[in-house]
Amino acid sequence: MDIFVHFFVYTFLGDTVKKLIFLLILFLPFKVLGYETSAKSAILMDMDSGRVIYGKDVHYVQSVASISKIMTAIVAIENSDIEKQVTIGDEILKAYGSGIYVQIGEKIKLKDLLYGLMMRSGNDASIAISVAVAGNTDKFVKMMNDKAKDLGMKNTTFNNPSGLDEEKGNFSSAYDMALLMSYAMKNKTFRKITGTLDYTVKTNKNVYKWHNKNKLLSTYKYTTGGKTGFTKIAKRTLVTSASKDGVNLTVVTINDGDDFNDHKNLYEEAFLDYASYRILSKGEIGILNENYYKNDTLYLKKNFDYLLRESEKDILKIKYELEKRRKYKSGDKVGRTLVYLGDEIIYETDIYVKKGIEKSFWDKLLGFIRK
Repeated sequence: MDIFVHFFVYTFLGDTVKKLIFLLILFLPFKVLGYETSAKSAILMDMDSGRVIYGKDVHYVQSVASISKIMTAIVAIENSDIEKQVTIGDEILKAYGSGIYVQIGEKIKLKDLLYGLMMRSGNDASIAISVAVAGNTDKFVKMMNDKAKDLGMKNTTFNNPSGLDEEKGNFSSAYDMALLMSYAMKNKTFRKITGTLDYTVKTNKNVYKWHNKNKLLSTYKYTTGGKTGFTKIAKRTLVTSASKDGVNLTVVTINDGDDFNDHKNLYEEAFLDYASYRILSKGEIGILNENYYKNDTLYLKKNFDYLLRESEKDILKIKYELEKRRKYKSGDKVGRTLVYLGDEIIYETDIYVKKGIEKSFWDKLLGFIRK
C-alpha cells in the first residue's frame, strides 16, 4: 500500500519538483557494504573455520613489528609455568624502544611479564620472557619458528621475540598472522591476557599500572583482543579479534595509517553480512538409503560451524562417501564427509563406525516370526 501511495503522489508531481527529488536522491549520502582498507595488506578471517571474508595482498611479506609478540606470548604460555617467579637479568640491557622498564634484579612472575608484553608492547619484557622460557633468546626464537611451521605459516620468519627490525626483523604476511591469532585465541590464558584493558603489578622494586594500547578494547564493544605494532620500517601494524552472536573474527592490517577505524568497519560489515551456522554435528549420522552398515552406528567426532551469507545457504551441499569394508571394528574409519559451497570443498572429515550387537540365530528367527 505504501509503495502504491508513493507512486501515486510522485505521478502527479510537476516536472520541476520531480527533477529536484531526483537530484536529492542522487546526492544524498548512503552506506553501501564494501570491504576495504587503506592498508598495504590486510585480511578479515573467520577464526573458527579459517574462511577469508576480505583480503588485500594477504601473502605479501614484510616486517611486521610488534604484532610478532603474539607468537612470543603463545610460545611462552605453552612451554612454561606462567606462575613462576623470574629474576630480571642483564639481558634486558639489549632492549630499546617501547618497554615496561623492569630493572635488573627485579623479581616478577612470568605471567606479569606477558601482560606487559601484550598490553604495553614491552621489548624488555620480550627478552626477559625468552630467557626465562628457553634459557637464551636464540633457542626461544627457534621455538617461535618451529611453532610457525606447525601452524602452516609459510611466509613467516622470526629473528627476535620483540619485532624490532633495525638489525634483523620479523617477517610475515597478513594471512599468516591471522592464522596465528586464530590459533592463539583458542588458548584460555592468552585470550584473558590479550583482552585485558587495565592491569596492576607489584614487584620487589616497583608498582606498575598498565593500560592496553589496543584502543578497540575501550572503543568497540565486540573486541576480544589484539596487538599493536609500529616501527619506521614496518609502519603501523595491527592484529585484533572480535566476537558477536557466535561469529568470531580476526583482522590483520599491515602498513595502515587508519588501522583502528579500518578494523572496526570491517567487523561491522561482516557482522551484518554473515552468520554462523552449525553445518555438521558430532555424534550419530543418518545417511539416506545406506544399507551396508544398517546394523551399525555411523558417527562424526566433531562439530563443524561455518560463516555464511543468507544467499549462500542454498548452495551448501553435504556429501557422504563410504567404504564397504568387509572387516572392521568399532572406532574404525569407514568413509568421509565432504561439505561443498557451490563447487568448492570447504571442509572434510572422517566417518567412524560403532558396530552393532550381532544377533544370534534364535534372535533372528524370532524376529522373522514376529514379522
